[in-house]
Amino acid sequence: MMNLPNALTSLRIALIPFLMAALLSSFRGHEWVAFGLFLFATLTDTVDGLLARKTNAVTELGQLLDPIADKLLMTAAFICLVQSGHVPAWIAVVIIGREVAVTGFRAIAATKGVIIAASWPGKIKMQLEAYTIALLILGRTILGKFYVVPQVLLWLTMAMAVYSAAEYFVKFGPVLVKEPKKA
Repeated sequence: MMNLPNALTSLRIALIPFLMAALLSSFRGHEWVAFGLFLFATLTDTVDGLLARKTNAVTELGQLLDPIADKLLMTAAFICLVQSGHVPAWIAVVIIGREVAVTGFRAIAATKGVIIAASWPGKIKMQLEAYTIALLILGRTILGKFYVVPQVLLWLTMAMAVYSAAEYFVKFGPVLVKEPKKA
């Protein structure tokens, strides 16, 4: 069902090509355009969830689309930031690889009837990731000597990505590898 929260999630997905175009362009002020698009997209993530819960409009479509939209947005931003030289490729691979691994792990868990909710480290990782990307988008030209802040945040984001993935695997791995009891 397409309700307002799902429409906002769909809008977030639709904004991704425009964000990528702004990130990879070189027109004057492209950083500010990309920054604005990224902030607006992340705002839709906050608003869609709040609206869905507040108006009792949580749908299966929304539960499926929301995390996909988040991963697409962050992955697209990281890939563009690698292309523009703001993020080392290997760090982007670690962070994006964590997303793929955790998503696959959750899918396996779901086939066994185990639902893995987002953990606090996972939520902190997501927030760090958003702040880091927003500041990296502004870049050295705009941030000047403060460009060190997103560089430090990038390392913290990567560390939290690894930590939160390890937490999921340690907590739920033993449950998922257990052989089912034979009747």
